[in-house]
Amino acid sequence: MVLTRFPRVALTDGPTPIRSLDRLSTHLGPELNGVRLFVKRDDIGPVGLGGNKLRKLEFLLGQALAERADTVITVGALQSNHARLTAASAARMGLACELFLTRSVPREDADYTANGNRLLQDLFGARVHLLPGEADSLAQAEARAEELRAEGRRVHVFPSGGSSPLGCLGYAACAAEILEQAANLGLAFARIVVPNGSSGTHAGLAAGLAAAGRDPHLAQSYTVLAPEPEATAATLARARDTLALIDGSQTLSDDAILVDGAHRGPGYGIPTEGMREAVRLMARTEGLLLDPVYSGKAFAGLLHDVRAGRYERGAAVLFVMTGGVPGLFAYRSEF
Repeated sequence: MVLTRFPRVALTDGPTPIRSLDRLSTHLGPELNGVRLFVKRDDIGPVGLGGNKLRKLEFLLGQALAERADTVITVGALQSNHARLTAASAARMGLACELFLTRSVPREDADYTANGNRLLQDLFGARVHLLPGEADSLAQAEARAEELRAEGRRVHVFPSGGSSPLGCLGYAACAAEILEQAANLGLAFARIVVPNGSSGTHAGLAAGLAAAGRDPHLAQSYTVLAPEPEATAATLARARDTLALIDGSQTLSDDAILVDGAHRGPGYGIPTEGMREAVRLMARTEGLLLDPVYSGKAFAGLLHDVRAGRYERGAAVLFVMTGGVPGLFAYRSEF
């Protein structure tokens, strides 16, 4: 898979490490039914406290800079990790940044409205526009971009989560990275597990696996935003568009995407008991931090499926830690 024809900036420090969850496995013992759990540390990175959105921003900002942009605008929820990392990456690249953030989660406590990612978005110098939860943030972002262009500015607008086909190339590249690391470690992962919000991480992985001649079913996600049917359809559409960018001769079947909606809970950003258990368990056995909105719920889903015997004994399963640690401070009261 050759992605060198796409402009790209360096926001990561090379391949993120894969490690075995030995202490967690010892703690759970027979509950794991002999399944071996591994994590890929996509939560770490040299910009803005790290996280999976950096992979997408490498391509999004690469294109923006190639077109001599001076301003980037993006959208998200109030505690958006993508918005935080867009602001941080824009600061690093010397670009102005504006964020259109919606109150999509029914919380008004000070931790949620002023701490975590909201604090960092301001520290990174972004201009923040706060909108009601039902607002069309992308339409308002595009309107703002037109205003700035009329003033002579060069503006790029990024979608929620950075999950355009171009942004998804970041996780197509990650799929190739995982396959190489697995070969070097002498492992054959039965599944690569991720959370699914804007669907770009799973879509990129599926496209990258297909481009490498591997089964896209190797990737699975747990939706934390849209209900399962909507998340599956959105992921498939983005995966197909991403694969078309990589290799227009390939496509994906209608059943190529595996999304589980059973651990979403009442809705986006609303805590569940499974999430709380997963966050505490990972912290207290491995010293690793899952976030409460994305990876906490996804890891809860993975633990449930392993305990339910849905993997063969001895199978190796890789969980991609996607970051979002600042969200823990926004959800302080939940722990």
